[in-house]
Amino acid sequence: MLTVLIVIVASLALGLPLARWIHIVATGAPSPLDRLFDPVDAVIHRLIGWDSAAPMGWRLWARWILATNAVLGAAIYLLLLAQGALPLNPDGVKGMNWELALHTAASFITNTNQQHYSGQAQLSYLGQLAAVVTAQVVTPAVGLAAMFAALRGLVGGAEGRRTDAVGDIDLGNYPKDLVRSVTRVLLPLATIWALALTSQGVPSTLHGAVVATPIDAAAGLTEQVIPVGPVAAMVAIKQLGTNGGGWYGPNSAVPLENPTPVSNVLELLAIVLLPLACAFLIGRMTERGLGRVAVASMLILAVALCTPVIWLELGTNTALTGLGAPGPNWEGKELRLGVESTGMWATLTTMTSNGSVNGMHDSLLPLSGLFPLIGMFINSAFGGVGVGVINLIVYLILAVFVAGLLIGRTPELLGRKVEVKEVRVAALASLLIPVCVLLPTALSFELGLANTSNPGPHGLSQVLYEYASAAANNGSGFEGLGDGTPWWNLTCAAVLVLARFIPIIAPLAIVGRLATKSAAPRTAGTLSVGSGAFLATLLGVIVTLQLLTYVPALALGPVAEQLAAESAPVEAK
Repeated sequence: MLTVLIVIVASLALGLPLARWIHIVATGAPSPLDRLFDPVDAVIHRLIGWDSAAPMGWRLWARWILATNAVLGAAIYLLLLAQGALPLNPDGVKGMNWELALHTAASFITNTNQQHYSGQAQLSYLGQLAAVVTAQVVTPAVGLAAMFAALRGLVGGAEGRRTDAVGDIDLGNYPKDLVRSVTRVLLPLATIWALALTSQGVPSTLHGAVVATPIDAAAGLTEQVIPVGPVAAMVAIKQLGTNGGGWYGPNSAVPLENPTPVSNVLELLAIVLLPLACAFLIGRMTERGLGRVAVASMLILAVALCTPVIWLELGTNTALTGLGAPGPNWEGKELRLGVESTGMWATLTTMTSNGSVNGMHDSLLPLSGLFPLIGMFINSAFGGVGVGVINLIVYLILAVFVAGLLIGRTPELLGRKVEVKEVRVAALASLLIPVCVLLPTALSFELGLANTSNPGPHGLSQVLYEYASAAANNGSGFEGLGDGTPWWNLTCAAVLVLARFIPIIAPLAIVGRLATKSAAPRTAGTLSVGSGAFLATLLGVIVTLQLLTYVPALALGPVAEQLAAESAPVEAK
C-alpha cells in the first residue's frame, strides 16, 4: 500500500506544476527556457517546411492530423516489412508479414501500442527505435496539440480571433503546437525518466543479446539468451505518453523492464502524470469552475475504478478453494511487486489509455477484470494524453444538453449556445466506440474466428477486452487469444484507426462551431458549469451512457464468470 500512497501524493504534487508549464507551452507565453527551445523548433520547422504562424480552423486541423499520421504510418509499415535487411539488427530479426506490420503501424500511430507480436523477438533495434519510439513521442504530442485546439475553441478560438483560409475560427497552429509539445514537454520528461530508470538497472545499450550460463546448467540447460537493448528510453516514453507497449512481451512484469520497487513507482507515476496535468490544464485555459468540475469528475471516477480492484484482488480466489491457504489472488502477479501495486496498475493503465502491465490481466478475478473494461469504455477518467480531455468535451456537450432540458433553457457551455448540430455530432461520437467494440466482438464468435483459450464467459471477456482495448487506444489485453491471425490483425487495425481519429476530429468540429458563436452575457439563469449540480449531471451522463450500452456484454462476460466461480465449490461438494 506504500506504493499506492506514494503514487497518489507524487502525482498530485507534480501534476500542478507540470500543468503550469504545459499552459506556457500552449499559450506561447515567454519563458526563460525559450533560449534553449526556440532554435531547436526553428530548425525543425525549416527542415520540414511547416508554417508555424498561419491560422488554422478545425477543418485544417483535421486534415493536418490525418495527413501527418498517414505519412508516419506508411513509414512505420515499410520499415517493419524491411527490418530484416536494415541495420541495427544484431540479433537477425526478420521482417514482419504484411497484416501484422499493418496492425502494428496502425497501433503505434494511434497511441495504442496493441501488440500482436513479442517485442524482443520480432522487432530489431531499428524497428524499436525508429518506428516504435518515434511514434511513441509523436502520437501523444498529436493528442496534446489537439487538446490545445479544443480548449481554445471552447473560449472562442485562439487569441486575436483570426480566421483561416476557409473561414473557420483560428484554433491555433497544428505544426507549431505539435513541435512545441515534443520539444518542450515529451522529450524533456522522457529524458529524465529514462535516466532514472537506467539508474535502477533497466538496460540501455545497443549491444546484442547477452548469453548467460544458468545455475542449473547441469540439468541440461547450458545457456540462456537474454535480449537487452535501449530499453530505458522506450519504457520512459511508453509510460509518460500513455503508449504502453513494452520492449518485452510481458511488458513491465519483466524484471529487466521493471527491476526494483523504485522503478515500479516511477513507471506507475508516469502512467497518470501527464493525463492528470492535462485535467488541471482545463481550468487554466477555459474557466476555473469548469476545470474544478472536470478534475473532480476524473478523480471520482478514478477512485471508483481503482478501489474495488485492489479490494477484490486482496480477497481469496474461489477457484483455488481447498487447494491452499486462503489469501490474496496471487495468480498472474509478481511476488516482488505485490497485489496492491498490480491492482492499481491494472486500473490506472486502462483508465488512462496507457495499456502497459506489470501483471497478467487475464488472471484478475472476474469482477476485478470488469473495472478495467469500464475504464476503457469511459476513456475520460483522465484518459490518454490530451485525448482524455477531448473525450470529456463530448460528455460535457451531452451534459449541458441534459441540464438545459432539466431547467428549461437553451443549453450553453461557457456562454455559447449548444444547438442541434453540436449535440448530434457528440451523440454520434459517443456511439462510435460501442459499435467498434460490440460489432466485431459479435462477428468474431459468429464467424468462429475468436480463437480464445477459454470457453464460456471468460472467452467472451477476452474478445470484448481486446476490441475495447483497441477502441480506447489502450493496448493492454486479457491475452489468452490467438491474436496473430489475419482476422485479428485486420479488424483491430480498422478499430484502432476509426476509434482514434473520429473521436479527435468530432470534438474539434464541435468546438469549431462553438467558436463562431458570440458568448451570451451571464445572468441569474445561466447554467453554472462549476457547480456541484453540474458535476452530478456530468457523472450521471457518463455512467448512464456506459451502463445502457455495455451492461448486457458485461453481464454475459465478467458477471456470469463470477457467478459461475461462486457456484463451482458448491457443485464440487
